[in-house]
Amino acid sequence: MTTKHRLFLPILLLILAAVFVWSAIQPTDYLTWFLEVAPVLIAMPILCFSYQKFPLTPLLYVLILLHAVILMIGGHYTYAEVPAFNWLRDTFELSRNYYDRVGHFAQGFIPAMVAREILLRKNVVQKGAWLFFIVCCIALSISAVYELIEWWVAVASGEAAEAFLGTQGDVWDTQWDMFIALIGAAVAQLVLAKSHDQQLQTL
Repeated sequence: MTTKHRLFLPILLLILAAVFVWSAIQPTDYLTWFLEVAPVLIAMPILCFSYQKFPLTPLLYVLILLHAVILMIGGHYTYAEVPAFNWLRDTFELSRNYYDRVGHFAQGFIPAMVAREILLRKNVVQKGAWLFFIVCCIALSISAVYELIEWWVAVASGEAAEAFLGTQGDVWDTQWDMFIALIGAAVAQLVLAKSHDQQLQTL
């Protein structure tokens, strides 16, 4: 194994740790921060413990890091108040802060590639139209479950969950979130399937 390969995962973990520490320092609201970064706190131990028996492709680790960073930025500021997207909203007179759309696109994009890798490596389904369809279904299901979690949190905590929900007054926000996640899942497969297949061959 080359030095480059040995340093790959430690560098990713260092980046993750740095962003996590920044995210945890004086976020807008600690409850919202915890709710947003909870998937990172759940996923990281699973990835660490499964690394020896089921290491993922480098592409997947980079995508997972990217998703974690998106979640931690959203947790720090809340999705409706990320400064760069507030600037875009104000400059272009948009109706909302669109960072949450980025988050839900990633919520389809990255889980879709994780599902694709597991399905192929476990020989659940072969490459082709059925793989594309099933991966999209899995990503959409994950998005739907997340929307249910948001609903449960809202019911349990009332107004305290408003920043977590991030609807910004849009009554169709839940439907948009799932639709954007579905688009993310489709785009991920269309754009990354070839490079993903190449990396799978090296495992």
